Amino acid sequence: MLSMQNSPYFAHPDVNGSGLQDERCDSPSDIPTLRSVTTALRASTSSTSTGASPDDTSTDSHDWTGDRSDHSPDRDAHANGYHPSGALDSVFTLDRAQHDMDSLPKVEELDEDLQSIKPSDVGAEEQYEPGAPAAVPRKRGRPRKHPLPAPGGQVKVTKGRSKTGCITCRRRKKKCDETKPACLNCQKNAVVCEGYPPKEIWKSGRQKIADAVRTQSLTTVPRNLPLLIDGIETDIDRRFLDHFVYGFSRVLTLINDDSNPFKEILLPMATQHRGLMHSLMCLSGSHLSGLDPEPKLKERKYFHFHRAIQDLKDNITASSSQSAGAGADQDQQLLVEDPIIASTIALSLNTICEGETNGEYRPHMDAARYLLVSQQPRNEKFRQFIVEFFQYHDISNALTSLDRRPSLMQGGLRLPDFVPGAQAGNFLGVFDGLFNYISEITQLRDRIRQRFNEGYEPAVDYQTLSEAVQIDTAIRTWKTSHEEDSPNWFLAQLYRQSTWVYLYRTIRPSRPSDKIAQVVDDGLGYLDQLPQDAGAYSIVLMPLFLLGCSAFLPQQRERIQRGFESLKAYSNLRNIEPAFKVVTRVWEIMDTKMEDSWDWEKIIRDMNMDFLIT
Repeated sequence: MLSMQNSPYFAHPDVNGSGLQDERCDSPSDIPTLRSVTTALRASTSSTSTGASPDDTSTDSHDWTGDRSDHSPDRDAHANGYHPSGALDSVFTLDRAQHDMDSLPKVEELDEDLQSIKPSDVGAEEQYEPGAPAAVPRKRGRPRKHPLPAPGGQVKVTKGRSKTGCITCRRRKKKCDETKPACLNCQKNAVVCEGYPPKEIWKSGRQKIADAVRTQSLTTVPRNLPLLIDGIETDIDRRFLDHFVYGFSRVLTLINDDSNPFKEILLPMATQHRGLMHSLMCLSGSHLSGLDPEPKLKERKYFHFHRAIQDLKDNITASSSQSAGAGADQDQQLLVEDPIIASTIALSLNTICEGETNGEYRPHMDAARYLLVSQQPRNEKFRQFIVEFFQYHDISNALTSLDRRPSLMQGGLRLPDFVPGAQAGNFLGVFDGLFNYISEITQLRDRIRQRFNEGYEPAVDYQTLSEAVQIDTAIRTWKTSHEEDSPNWFLAQLYRQSTWVYLYRTIRPSRPSDKIAQVVDDGLGYLDQLPQDAGAYSIVLMPLFLLGCSAFLPQQRERIQRGFESLKAYSNLRNIEPAFKVVTRVWEIMDTKMEDSWDWEKIIRDMNMDFLIT
């Protein structure tokens, strides 16, 4: 530019657009005016922007991206001796030669014209910006991976998103100040700060694989705790257990307190023996299902019954094999044998709760008889209870069947050597000897029935009468050790009256009499003295049945019926209903064929019924 300022030449634009002409200026007066120069530049730039002379009618477009055609603007300019850079230098030369500061707006006006000189199809990313240098065409090839930074600006460094903020701020996509234990940002916005995620400890690939294997193995292992007591598995089982402890056990013996043998002896034994626990739960479920007819209770009751039967078979087989082996452990035998005997007794009681009348009790009673005769219990306390329990039901069973006779009569089963007082007994009449008289009366009935069936006259011979008198004397002198006027004392008097009625109905003709009427009335009077919630009601069915089979008077039958209803309300044992049906049938025979009414065992057989009246 300095050389051009010192040169006496300048480029004069041709007004007609034919190019620039070189002229020598010898004096400042010969310099053209700035307006004429500007006009000439505008004419030249217009011809440059179109890429052809005004007379050119060609419609071909020209590209500024580096591919120049034959009609490019640069080539036309060189052909006419003109270049845009030279024109700009000439303007600044004139400006400095003129030393006129007022010409600067003219230059800005020229710049606005020059800004319009740009390619027609340049992309948006390469458009010309004011104040920026002219865009230089990029060369062909792979585009830049990272764009060049803007000139004069600072390069902005992109930071990764922080992962140490609290859970709440990260979910809300807010910046967290990471204050612990709760960030201030959450407190300021009145939201609950959920804290910070646990820090992850770096682990090697081998450790991660080991953790994955361990986690997978833990998921396959059941997480439930083992059963505390075998047989108590569901909520219904726990309901059965509660009913057995707090309700059902009181209707099985005279004792209602914590010394009840079903709670004190059998239940602790059942916690060590799964089969006995299933038997007790089946027994409790049978009684509870009579009060609540819910289908789930019956379904669970049958489950315990089948499990009890199966476990009983398995244990008997295992016990037999173990006894045959040498060196069997005595403690292990004790653990198995006593619960097996108790299971048979519990299953016998289950038939009473169910009210079964087809002899379902027989196999269980026979199994208990075999076990008690062949191998007596080792535990003395359990032995006293189980022998008393079995003899009570075994002797009572003979009152309603023709072929079931007590083991006491056969001499196969003896009472324990240590016989506690009557008050310590769980049933009345066994330890104090009253049931011995009942067994003797049963033998007299068998003899009389045999003589009658064989046609002997009289059926009651002198030997039978002699034995009957001895039994009568023993009943009259029998006394109970229970405290007088107590519920158990009234129960003992009721048993004494019913035993004498049993003897009278055996050897005397079956017809109404003042003697039998008086004894029945006295027995019903003792029954009325029992409180409605007394434990004595648990063993009232057998004496009530004997009084019912001897009630010839209508008023006595009404009182007998009320007694059955009271007993049903107390114990809810379902063998009470079939027992009352038999008594009703005996009453019908009394009114039609009185002489046959004494043999109620035959009446029960004709009714196709076989059950326990205990």
